[in-house]
Amino acid sequence: MDKVKTPNDSLTIMTNIVLPNETNYLNNLFGGELLSRMDKACSISARRHAHTHRVVTASVNQVSFEVPIPVGSIVKIEAKVTRAFNSSMEIISDVWLEDPSTGQIIKTNQGIYTFVAVDANNKPIPIPKIVPQSQEEKDRYDAALRRKQLSLVIAKRMDPQDATELKALFAQKEEGSN
Repeated sequence: MDKVKTPNDSLTIMTNIVLPNETNYLNNLFGGELLSRMDKACSISARRHAHTHRVVTASVNQVSFEVPIPVGSIVKIEAKVTRAFNSSMEIISDVWLEDPSTGQIIKTNQGIYTFVAVDANNKPIPIPKIVPQSQEEKDRYDAALRRKQLSLVIAKRMDPQDATELKALFAQKEEGSN
């Protein structure tokens, strides 16, 4: 297994233009088209982190559609690993719209994906750990564990009493409300 990595080691930036055949009847990018682009960017990030071509999307945990992306817009997707577990990794994909006529750049969407690195028999394999560098990366790293624990509790694969990060989060809120 490789050395410890940083989120920037997996940084992937994809830039495309929105074409008419990729839009809905309102002339905005289809949500499914955007999801596909985000999944591809996250897949490249996962491959870069795990140093393998064999990564699979395990889940799309959250996607926000905040701003429509009109035909003719330039779309930039930035994806990078936020936290690495044993064989799985969380990747956040940020989507930016650039209006070519004004140069204005707006964040339109964000998605949180989980990928797993697998061997030739599709069995999970270990991946390098990650060390966040910036404050945003540290915040995302911490939040990734809470999201994972919540997901495991909901799936009944973790006892809520064992979800230490979630319990700590709610304990902080209770203390602050006094």
